[in-house]
Amino acid sequence: MSREKVSKSDEQWRQELAPAEYAVCREKGTERAFTGRYNDYKNPGVYHCACCGSELFSSDAKFNSGTGWPSFMAPVDETAVRTEEDTTHGMRRVEVLCATCDAHLGHVFPDGPRPTGLRYCMNSVALKHSDDMDK
Repeated sequence: MSREKVSKSDEQWRQELAPAEYAVCREKGTERAFTGRYNDYKNPGVYHCACCGSELFSSDAKFNSGTGWPSFMAPVDETAVRTEEDTTHGMRRVEVLCATCDAHLGHVFPDGPRPTGLRYCMNSVALKHSDDMDK
């Protein structure tokens, strides 16, 4: 699937996003564990980028990792997200970003369930479930 890039100025993002969304998605912050709306959310549907609305993860790939953040085995397709090495906080991690608008979503770890063995550990504030897309 081909994705057209969304590029906005910092000021545009500040005007469009709630402060918590901006802090996580544009400044690479993290919400506190067990505080996000979607950690225990079980409704079927698709999780979209809170910044640009791109489809990112399906509820079919969601699982309870016990970490306090919504976790997924895989994105909706390989072009939905992109990754970068993250060496902040004195550790090596793999950052997950929206492939369309470069929003920081969370990190991916190699300790997930089969079949992928991956755990896409996402911030709820960076996501919008299809139930909430009109809100």
